[in-house]
Amino acid sequence: MRIDVVTLFPELFEGFLTIGMVGRGLASGALAVRTRSPREFGLGRHRSVDDTPYGGGSGMVMRVDCIVRCLEALDEAAAEGEPAGAPSGEETAPSGPAQRAHRVLLTPQGQPFRQEKAIELAARPAVALVCGRYEGFDERVRAFVDEEISLGDFVMTGGEVAAMAVIDACVRLRPGVLGNAGSAEHESHSPALSGLLEYPQYTRPVEFRGHKVPEVLQQGNHAAIARWRRAQAEQRTAERRPDLWRKARGGEPPPDEGGEVRR
Repeated sequence: MRIDVVTLFPELFEGFLTIGMVGRGLASGALAVRTRSPREFGLGRHRSVDDTPYGGGSGMVMRVDCIVRCLEALDEAAAEGEPAGAPSGEETAPSGPAQRAHRVLLTPQGQPFRQEKAIELAARPAVALVCGRYEGFDERVRAFVDEEISLGDFVMTGGEVAAMAVIDACVRLRPGVLGNAGSAEHESHSPALSGLLEYPQYTRPVEFRGHKVPEVLQQGNHAAIARWRRAQAEQRTAERRPDLWRKARGGEPPPDEGGEVRR
């Protein structure tokens, strides 16, 4: 999987790309990440990538031409065989045609980022993440991307943290990245749990300051454990995320509103 990141601050990704599962994914070849700054395509002596908004208003707006040229340059470089992290201008042997990246605008106006979307993106051969700054993008940028994604109903100073979240959520779903592939199957929001929250997990010690590991988990009865975990997942979801409960149960209300926890 190839992920391209359009960002004014590529240096923010340097440490992130070397640590944990992301670093493992890069080392194994399951993931390739390239960052590129639209300032390379900026105008004038100062490589300007923003300008004042038409109609007036506060702040500066990122220019459509600089962002689109950056996206196109990333696709062109991939087609010519430039590997992730190759310095600009470095010549590399072509490795065959590269697919145009699926372009994602990271913006608080986008659709909420959910596990289903992470699964969908992780299955794509190439994804480009566009990070905003300042007062946002020229509206015409939207004509050159495929979708818009938001981390939630809040605003940050830029899209870089959102890009890292998307990369992290995707790379762990790629084959061979997690040490145990089952770790991504039975977890919160996973299809195996019907989109419910994950059940409680315990490890040693058996008791800590009056808090004990449930007896059912200590007895080795796998059928009983499976039933307990399912019931706990349903109860936890109903209490903490009634919206997820309704989605998983076809609109049925949670127990405190008249629904039923299935045992």
